[in-house]
Amino acid sequence: MKLLTLGINHHTAPVAVREKVAFDPEGLLDALSDLRSHLGGVNRSSLPEATILSTCNRTELYCAANDPASENEFHEATFDWLAKSQKLAPSVLQPHIYTLPQSDAVRHAFRVACGLDSMVIGETQILGQMKDAVRTANEAGALGTYLNQLFQKTFSVAKEVRGSTEIGAHSISMAAASVRLAERIFESIGEQKILFIGAGEMITLCATHFVARKPKATAIANRTIERGQELADSISAQNIDAESFRLNDLPTRLHEFDIIVSSTASPLPIIGLGMVESALKLRRRKPMVMIDLAVPRDFEPEIARLNDVYLYTVDDLGTMAQTGSNLRQAAVSQAEIIIEERVSNFMHWLQGRNAVPLIQDIQQQGDRLRQIELERALKRLMRGEDPQEVLNAMAQGLTNKFLHGSLHALQHASGSERDALIKLLPKLFATHSGANSFSDNIFNNPDKKSQADSH
Repeated sequence: MKLLTLGINHHTAPVAVREKVAFDPEGLLDALSDLRSHLGGVNRSSLPEATILSTCNRTELYCAANDPASENEFHEATFDWLAKSQKLAPSVLQPHIYTLPQSDAVRHAFRVACGLDSMVIGETQILGQMKDAVRTANEAGALGTYLNQLFQKTFSVAKEVRGSTEIGAHSISMAAASVRLAERIFESIGEQKILFIGAGEMITLCATHFVARKPKATAIANRTIERGQELADSISAQNIDAESFRLNDLPTRLHEFDIIVSSTASPLPIIGLGMVESALKLRRRKPMVMIDLAVPRDFEPEIARLNDVYLYTVDDLGTMAQTGSNLRQAAVSQAEIIIEERVSNFMHWLQGRNAVPLIQDIQQQGDRLRQIELERALKRLMRGEDPQEVLNAMAQGLTNKFLHGSLHALQHASGSERDALIKLLPKLFATHSGANSFSDNIFNNPDKKSQADSH
């Protein structure tokens, strides 16, 4: 079994590149189906397993192939699919890609789920995003024994790390960092009007932090006004003025707000340069803070060049959120120790799974040999032969057949191969009561070895 994680994240690429690789959540089922079909071309038995994790900070493909033509072909096919599916030239994508096979893939999954690979060390949102990705893969029928086991172990490790270390202590969330950036421009948020664009989890988190500062008024612009109204109602319940309106009304309403926080799943920017220029004229150049938490971005990057506009992306917030990283370093070290031990445990399980076909073959061969000797013994009994002699012959026959393959291999081996067999075979045939009995009686007694091998 070959495991592979191939991806791009905030460590390897800026947001301008990451947004080109991000997947539309509504298209993930089709993407998973297409990915598995594509990888099926280099897998000689069954369709590979696959999961796609796509967030504002990373896009990662987790794959498992039972019988790939070669590891290199497996990796190349995965990269080729990602480039083609996102309509990117390989030369554009290649400098930012990481490819992690086997234990490196397992270790990476564990670190991501624990928040060790996040912009904000120890943040918890990524664990929920990973669980969502696994649910989608399961819904698509793309999960199998290996990835299912990997992710269940991943979630278990994340729970263990968070329960036994202080990995989440002293961390500054992206939502909290958004407030701090706004406060760099406006001394008091209590005097500002805030617009939240979108109504998903990230916007809800941000709204909680901003509302705690008691802003002058708030509004939610969303594609469906009903969902936006739900968030507005929850804000109003805290005695803060709140309303909701549709995204289509943004051009005529944008100038009313001092702080705009946006996080949608739109594949294209929803706020353009012209819209902001118009808003600034109506505001008579009064400053605006714009915080873009979306990938792909919701604001056209050219907006950052405008005077009186302070535009921040997720990468800017990531820098802010690193405050307190030194205080978390001890917890990170503890987490890494736990992860290394759990990686070793998982790889041991994986290696054991790889031996299953061999074990099944050995068991089937043993059943065939048992059946041959049993049929031979029954025929002799039916002819009226002495049962004691028949049983002794059956036992001798089973013993000879059981030993034949190993002794034949030992007799015809030489050099280092023979030395390896001499060390290995006693372990295979040893018993708890006499670990060296097989070695003493067979390997050190040529007469017995020849007698057994002659059968």
